[in-house]
Amino acid sequence: MADEQQPFADVREEPSGFSIPELKWRELVFVGAVRPTGDGAWERDRSRPMPPFRAGDLFPAGARFVAERHEGRVLVRRI
Repeated sequence: MADEQQPFADVREEPSGFSIPELKWRELVFVGAVRPTGDGAWERDRSRPMPPFRAGDLFPAGARFVAERHEGRVLVRRI
């Protein structure tokens, strides 16, 4: 099965962070695994389950992120 059909496996390392399919990002927001902080950033909500990623712990507790959509993917960078 292609990575496009397995969004948990489709993680691309980028110079400033990593990118995931937009569908996977929407899932993280929908289930509440990541939440907006009010200042344009996002953070991991430890009280909500994090869907699995083959690449490991991409969203560690306590870390803050910015997310930018681009061509069907979301670039995630730690701040």
